[in-house]
Amino acid sequence: MESVIVDPRILSLAIEVTESPEQNVPVILLKLKEILNSVPLGSSELKKIKQDIYCYDLIRYCLLVLRKDDTKIQDGWMTISQLAQILSQCCVGLEPTENTEEFYNELLPSAAENFLILGRRLQKYYISAVENEEKDEFLWHFQSVIGSLCCLLTGHIQLTKNVLQSGHFLHLLLTDDVETGSAIMTVLQNILQVKSEDLLTIKEKTLHSILDELVFKLSSSTSLVIGSVAIKLLLLMTKSHPEIMMLLNNRYTGLRSMLNKQWFGKEIDQELKQLLNLLHSGVYQEEDQKFYQAACKIQAAWKGFQTRKRMKKLPCAVIALQRNFRNKREKQLLKLKKQKEEDDLKLQMQLQRQRAMRISQEYRLNLLEIVHPGQVGKHIQEMEEKSARIIQKHWRGYRQRKSFSQQKQSLKEYKAAVILQRAALKFLRKCHQKKKMSYSWQGFPEFTDARRMELKQKIDNYIKQHSGSEMSDVASRELHTQAQEQLGHYFLGRALEERAQQRKEALQAQIRTNIEQLMNMPNLREVTEQEAELFISRSRPVAARAKQAHLATLIEKQAVWWKKLGDEVEDEEIIPKESLNIDFGTLFIGGT
Repeated sequence: MESVIVDPRILSLAIEVTESPEQNVPVILLKLKEILNSVPLGSSELKKIKQDIYCYDLIRYCLLVLRKDDTKIQDGWMTISQLAQILSQCCVGLEPTENTEEFYNELLPSAAENFLILGRRLQKYYISAVENEEKDEFLWHFQSVIGSLCCLLTGHIQLTKNVLQSGHFLHLLLTDDVETGSAIMTVLQNILQVKSEDLLTIKEKTLHSILDELVFKLSSSTSLVIGSVAIKLLLLMTKSHPEIMMLLNNRYTGLRSMLNKQWFGKEIDQELKQLLNLLHSGVYQEEDQKFYQAACKIQAAWKGFQTRKRMKKLPCAVIALQRNFRNKREKQLLKLKKQKEEDDLKLQMQLQRQRAMRISQEYRLNLLEIVHPGQVGKHIQEMEEKSARIIQKHWRGYRQRKSFSQQKQSLKEYKAAVILQRAALKFLRKCHQKKKMSYSWQGFPEFTDARRMELKQKIDNYIKQHSGSEMSDVASRELHTQAQEQLGHYFLGRALEERAQQRKEALQAQIRTNIEQLMNMPNLREVTEQEAELFISRSRPVAARAKQAHLATLIEKQAVWWKKLGDEVEDEEIIPKESLNIDFGTLFIGGT
């Protein structure tokens, strides 16, 4: 890669700009003028210097300085006008190799906008100045900035549209001052001479504003300079764009008479006569244009009528034409899609091949680092054999798939034959089973008496070999005694649990009765002696509970018989151990 040589003067200047304080940057950037003037115009060395200036962002520094207030810059407007010249000189003829979109779409429009803003500020200072020396100074700086703008537009023609659409340019044009107004009109004249077609691409409101200002200057100003430049501008516009000539005739009806009255007989008679002739011919052209448009409308209506009449007679042809067009378009789209898929597949295969090659090379390099030098040949031979097996495997698979695709029809026929055979065998098997089930009532003729005796002998032998364990009489009695004791403990505990449950239910009923009475009782202020006795006597809650139980018993007796089936088991009395008339001594387990 070739090394890029940078001009040491620009490199040192860039370092000085970055390291210096902000107030010294404008004066440092003025050194660029000396560097640019030291090289002949049009040389390759000048282009290289401009390229280096752009690469080190010195052009952007100039833009930032131009946006500052003139009171914060050393030497004020003198430094600003010189920096504007330097910026214009650096941008003209510069063709950056990097960030071209940023240069053409952001930096150049920003530079042109900054020139217009500077022009507005200088125009304001010039108009408000009182002393002649001060006015001359501001006028000189204004002309310098406008000259830099013209130089920038000459080098980059595409900026003319940005300038025409800018509101600052329109404000510069809207002035009664002769010197600054003539300078801005000269800029507009240069734009129209270089690229007049941009005039129709701007907004209609902006174009009308420019024409209004030119006509106003012709009607109100008596300066020969303003009148000459304004007439030349209108002449350029009407010559290059007949639409503007029609717009002048329609928008400004008394323009021709005003021009004859105010500007005829002066030094601009030649341009004035040309403009008047064009405006006069435009009136007749406008009338001819109206007749021409009327004829076009009549022809269009007649042709449309004929076409609609013809289309009504040929609907089938139109449908067939549309169908053929759609089919052709679908085929083209399908072809393009297929071609795109093939290209993508080829690209993917190429990428996979390259990736495989790269992985193989990396593997070989790693192999040289890991494997012992004496084992490299053996390992390479094993890898070659493995690769050969993989290739053979893929080739055999491809060959089998190819043969399978060729034998596909025969395989379908074979599969169909297998399905038919399976269905037939299944049907025959079902018929055989039905036939066999019809003879099942006859018993098993093959099961003879000898077979029965043989099976009985096997059962007896199995019982003898796996006989159950016998228990003695003593052990059986002990086991019986233990069972009796456990049964006695169970029945005794069950009786105690029943009594505790009854007591618990009685206490719960008493608590519920007391709670209900407390809930229904009035406040302590309204309570009576009879009501207080209800809580003093213990017989009142018991009586209330007995009354509730009596009512529940009556309801239960009146219920249907099948609703009381589940309660009979729970109401059975507990049978004590002594009342059981069972002789446990006669129960034995495993004995006689």
